[in-house]
Amino acid sequence: MSTVPVTTVTGAKAGSVELADELFGIEPNVSVMHQVVTAQLAARRSGTHSTKTRSEVQGGGAKPWRQKGTGRARHGSIRSPQWRGGGVAHGPKPRDYTQRTPKKMVRLALRSALSDRAADGKVMVVDEWGIDEPKTKRAKEVLEGLGLRVKRERDVRILLVLERGEEATWKSFRNLGKRVQIVLPEELNAYDVLVNDWIVFSTRTLETATRRFGSAGPAEEPVAEKETAS
Repeated sequence: MSTVPVTTVTGAKAGSVELADELFGIEPNVSVMHQVVTAQLAARRSGTHSTKTRSEVQGGGAKPWRQKGTGRARHGSIRSPQWRGGGVAHGPKPRDYTQRTPKKMVRLALRSALSDRAADGKVMVVDEWGIDEPKTKRAKEVLEGLGLRVKRERDVRILLVLERGEEATWKSFRNLGKRVQIVLPEELNAYDVLVNDWIVFSTRTLETATRRFGSAGPAEEPVAEKETAS
């Protein structure tokens, strides 16, 4: 197991904690992460785009001119796709973009993403947040104490894993814009881990996440070779 230091909100060391190998120490499976993230982004699409075909556009009931003798191309309706204001040929219609992804792949993608961040040293654990009342100023001070808030145009993106009952901490960090994202331990997913630069746990949320996702499941168990009849 790899070990990371536990820090206080002021940046001081408060011990160390071991990261479970089955959650933070596997070899990242890039193809599985790609497939799962693609499915996550596809599921976000509303799929409400729509265009009208020639049968749905109003007008065009009469033939614009006679079939022969005019010297022009023959047409039967001014609502055909080649006319301005006509219908759209092969245009988008409402559809469901949801992709079915096996649960084992979703778990493997999350473990791969966490392992990738842990290998880069981008996983941080704090002992307590120390926020008793909602204050955005206090949240900025905490990030500065942890060395995660740099006064420049682009700050690093941070994923905070908070408990459901930490309401004051939640309200303090939620006003810091898109650079800080907050999730519950059970809401951890591959896309949110990969899109952020740092993953910050508390000791309690790390324990919760490890207990929920860390136990090795059937997806990681080696497949026994079938015996061939001699």
